[in-house]
Amino acid sequence: MFRADTAVRILSVSELAGRVRDALEGGIGMVWVAGEISNCRPQPSGHLYFTLKDDRAQLAAVMFRSAAQVLAFRPGDGMEVVLRARVSLYPTRGALQLYVDTMEPRGRGALQLAFEQLKARLEAEGLFAADRKRPLPRFPHMVGIVTALGGAVIHDMRTILLARWPSTRVVVCPVRVQGPGAAREVAAGIEDLNRLGGVDVLIVGRGGGTLEDLWAFNEEVVARAIAASTVPVVSAVGHEGDFTIADFVADVRAPTPTAAAALVVPDREEVAASLARAIPALESALARRVVRARERLGFLRRALGDPERRVADLAVRVDDLAGRGRQALLRQMAWDGREVASLAARLERSGPAPAVRRAGERLEAAAGRLRFALAVRVRHARAGLEGAAARLDALSPLACLARGYAIVRRGAPTGPIVNDAAALAPGDAVVVLFARGRAQARIDATEE
Repeated sequence: MFRADTAVRILSVSELAGRVRDALEGGIGMVWVAGEISNCRPQPSGHLYFTLKDDRAQLAAVMFRSAAQVLAFRPGDGMEVVLRARVSLYPTRGALQLYVDTMEPRGRGALQLAFEQLKARLEAEGLFAADRKRPLPRFPHMVGIVTALGGAVIHDMRTILLARWPSTRVVVCPVRVQGPGAAREVAAGIEDLNRLGGVDVLIVGRGGGTLEDLWAFNEEVVARAIAASTVPVVSAVGHEGDFTIADFVADVRAPTPTAAAALVVPDREEVAASLARAIPALESALARRVVRARERLGFLRRALGDPERRVADLAVRVDDLAGRGRQALLRQMAWDGREVASLAARLERSGPAPAVRRAGERLEAAAGRLRFALAVRVRHARAGLEGAAARLDALSPLACLARGYAIVRRGAPTGPIVNDAAALAPGDAVVVLFARGRAQARIDATEE
């Protein structure tokens, strides 16, 4: 049982976790481990988290971005790998964890696995499809080459191109073809020659080497650049037995760079020989066409007969048809004239003019009746208005005032009307309204 006065060193959880971590790292250190990847979780940050397991145990593992980004292949669930890792404790969760800095596929090389993975992915996208392949131009005016400037490859290709077809222009875009960054240079070279304009066909390649030497042509950036090229691309990488991703994406694969040079231009001697063989055949065909044309001309001349007599017959027929046409036109005009006269007479008899005149007469009579009825209505209305005015005038208070009556208001012209003497008291001020004007007065006395 623990006693407070006992001299015991009490550790915090963090301190204990730190000691365990130090013991693991110091006691085990860096180890090589083989196992199967499961629960693989690549992160947006570039870190890779996964579980390494066998049939009896499993360990959590992490590969940080700095190590993961240089992997030639893509780790995935179910993949057997061999990795080098540091065994440690992740204190935050108290979990045993492998910190991986190197990983290789078990049983096959990383480059071979990366090759197979990229090939499968690009093939699924359709970049290897036969219907994407374009034919090479028969007589190119300009050939672009993307390869290393030094070495025998570029010399051999230029020699073959100019020997087979001297009129061809050769444009070389020098790039590195192996080592870090070589793939991006090759892709940039393809894009530059596409932008240049006038290039009829591209050769992309290099001489032979190991898988590592040829690896730039197995990278995705080169495959994408070849697929995006608007100019047909010939892939010429390594020797006849070497195959790269560029070979599958390109429009044509050549077994070697020199074979590619011979493939993109014709041989002038073969073309000259072909022309020499074709000239007799062309002369013979032309002679046969002349004979057939002459026979056809003779047949047409016989079928046509004497042109002058034919023209004279046609002139007589034209004159006859013209005369008959004039007679027919005159007859038609006479007939049309009689028809128009007949229609005019019928229109005069039954046309709208008589009806319009009768309607006008009826309209004038109706207008007279309307004016008479309106005058009668106006006289009646005026008489009624004058009677109403007389009655209104008789009832008007102004008429009463004109007969000598007056209106008395208390105090002011707008004061109340007085109609009872009892409402007034001696001394009250009043205003008397007459038919014309008004007067102010004061009450001396009132009587009922």
